[in-house]
Amino acid sequence: MSKLILAAERVRRARLLIQKARDLPVPDQAEAGKYNFSYVAQVKAFLQDARDLVKYISKTPSATVEIKQQVSQILEEADRANQEILH
Repeated sequence: MSKLILAAERVRRARLLIQKARDLPVPDQAEAGKYNFSYVAQVKAFLQDARDLVKYISKTPSATVEIKQQVSQILEEADRANQEILH
């Protein structure tokens, strides 16, 4: 059986994944720069993992208003990071 991860820990891990996506080194221009398929796939995977960690938290009855706000901030931050990194 998998281990239960608390909402606060999920929020923390999601933020770390978004930061990993931002810190991923952009390949040089000889490898197509930031349009390198491998680079794009890695960035999208980090951001999708971050979204997946928190997407159901707001639907749980035990989620506080503060946690729900943090979840919405993370979802917005993941979208913003996608725009900033890849476009």
